[in-house]
Amino acid sequence: GDPVAYGFQPPENVKEALIRGIKNGQNFYAPSEGLQELRQAIAAKEKAKGLSVSEDDIIVTNGVSEGLEMLMASIVELGDEVLIPGPYYPPYASYVRLFGGIPVEFGVDLNNSTPDLEDIKSKITSKTVAICFISPNNPTGAVFSEKSLKNLIDIANKNDLYIICDEIYDQIVFDEKFVGIGKVCGDSPVILLNGFSKVHLMSGWRIGYIAFNNSKKLDVLRENVPKLARVRIASNLPVQHAALESLLGPQDYIKKFVSELKKRRDYVIKRLNGMHGLSCSNPKGAFYAFPKIENNKYKSDKEFVLELLKSKGVLTVHGSGFGTKYGSGHFRMVFLPEINVLEQALDKIEEFVT
Repeated sequence: GDPVAYGFQPPENVKEALIRGIKNGQNFYAPSEGLQELRQAIAAKEKAKGLSVSEDDIIVTNGVSEGLEMLMASIVELGDEVLIPGPYYPPYASYVRLFGGIPVEFGVDLNNSTPDLEDIKSKITSKTVAICFISPNNPTGAVFSEKSLKNLIDIANKNDLYIICDEIYDQIVFDEKFVGIGKVCGDSPVILLNGFSKVHLMSGWRIGYIAFNNSKKLDVLRENVPKLARVRIASNLPVQHAALESLLGPQDYIKKFVSELKKRRDYVIKRLNGMHGLSCSNPKGAFYAFPKIENNKYKSDKEFVLELLKSKGVLTVHGSGFGTKYGSGHFRMVFLPEINVLEQALDKIEEFVT
């Protein structure tokens, strides 16, 4: 899911900020926690979404993935369980396993973007240490409502769980206003992950951040996760200057980007739901469709996508790659390409399933 690979580019002022940083000699190690001005701007952004943070609660990372790795390294012990929404973005399960933990999927109703609360409650054990969610979601495009977020917070607090919320797609929403976890979390132990790859079109520059909510339950992490940041020295300093400009500079390009994506979303979902043997919920955010394969004549969704690739030259990702319990029987496609490219791909998919 790389928008920059499909022709979307960061605005000129952001590119110029990167170049200016290099030319002005900003080529040394940054502070391990991140450039102070950038951390201040990030804190202001997340405060506006409701999170209780200051610059001291922010760690700038080399993409969201590094931030996720730092968190899992800090909270997961051998045998610990971490709840993740099914289907899920694979690194969440991978990092849990890397540090000896067990990822546990919980169900989400894709038609109305609602987490299955009873399923979550039934899967919490004495070994559960955290619950994760990504809203808007990869691979489904589900966006949790304010009510759903509040319910998740209540369950987590009742069971003394860390809450890890990934909002990397926070401004890529199509039908309703986005509500961030900060609006409903109060002083809960919420750890927010976000970055500049999707909304800000800086995917290849690899920059993200961790934001710790103002919760006493996070004091130990707030003190010790920065030590992991020091181990890896720093994030790229010129890129941090570009990220700062992306937050402080004009934001009108985001609206244009999302408007174009909505046109592509609408076209793709209409086409998919008009095909025999496929059905697809309407993604409310991000840039993925996650169609269900009805009456699959192949042995698995993986075989389906491989045969689609071999016979029609259309590349998609098998749903079971995002978790076998809830991803199986689906495939993921991105609607980032231009409409004419999507039309060609969907024509071939329709031929394949007919």
